[in-house]
Amino acid sequence: MARIGLLTSGGDCPGLNAVIRACVLRGIRIHGDQFVGFADGWRGLIEGSTLELDWKSVRGIGGLGGTILGTSRTNPLGDRGGVERIASNLRVLGVDALIVIGGEGTLAVANILSNSAIPIVGVPKTIDNDLFATDFSFGFHTAVEIATEAIDRLKTTGESHHRCMIAEVMGRHAGWIALYAGMATSAHAILIPEQKASIEDICEWVEGPVRRGRPPLVVVAEGFLAKGMSEPHSERGLDAFDRPRLGGIGEHLAPIIEERTGIETRSTTLGHIQRGGAPCATDRVLCTRLGLAAVDAVHDGAWGQMVATRGDEIVRVSLADSVGRLKTVPQSRYDEATYLFG
Repeated sequence: MARIGLLTSGGDCPGLNAVIRACVLRGIRIHGDQFVGFADGWRGLIEGSTLELDWKSVRGIGGLGGTILGTSRTNPLGDRGGVERIASNLRVLGVDALIVIGGEGTLAVANILSNSAIPIVGVPKTIDNDLFATDFSFGFHTAVEIATEAIDRLKTTGESHHRCMIAEVMGRHAGWIALYAGMATSAHAILIPEQKASIEDICEWVEGPVRRGRPPLVVVAEGFLAKGMSEPHSERGLDAFDRPRLGGIGEHLAPIIEERTGIETRSTTLGHIQRGGAPCATDRVLCTRLGLAAVDAVHDGAWGQMVATRGDEIVRVSLADSVGRLKTVPQSRYDEATYLFG
């Protein structure tokens, strides 16, 4: 029996509630655990803002989007926090172990806390699917489904007006969403952070389908850099971890393509739509399995580790192996898509 703390940190993501539900039900029914949730991610841990979690509080939440705990991009190691304050708050609240559900930034902090002897287990979360130590992170499959449906709708507008349509999707350092959604929607160009392309290349891919009487479709990840660009397009400053808030590359490219090709071009940024709403079935199942495994990891004393996917299996990997290196789209996977460009 243990008193386990739960928090969700970083951007919201379809499936967070399913992880929370699985953790609580597994812990209560199998181990007799108690659970305390920290409100709004690391902020709740720093400020001691909590809510008790029992089987009633997680009833029916497996298919809900968002997170019942709330989230934020608070940096817990900043001026208001620090390792000592976090450790002190956990002692005062009687928390024996912490399960942290988050992405790259969150797990990097979790690794630092683990190295400072705080008992912690991680659950990977990012719709970008760019965490190195896991085959898939939950939220990705839902984001691809949402992007695919939205892009299919954009295609009908392009067909009706004989326009080139650009769909901008999320993907700061890795273009997995763009690659999957672009291939699913038969895009004529897929632009991702891992692969630079010149404006001339993009215009050639756009003009190809027009010559065949087809409206061009371009899918671009927010972190894409065209040749000649030194950094990703960003007009919204920095987040709490000093990372640029990306967005707008589609709107940047649209007038250039239209001027160079003479083809009317419109851009749509899908933005937060990709991570809102209910998780797809694949993510619900994955989240449930990860939540169950996280609680078991706590009772095995697997501190400083993260539950992850390897094929169809749930495994444990070191938090240190999950941060500092991103899982990007390999050349071979991008080459598969380029055969379909233009």
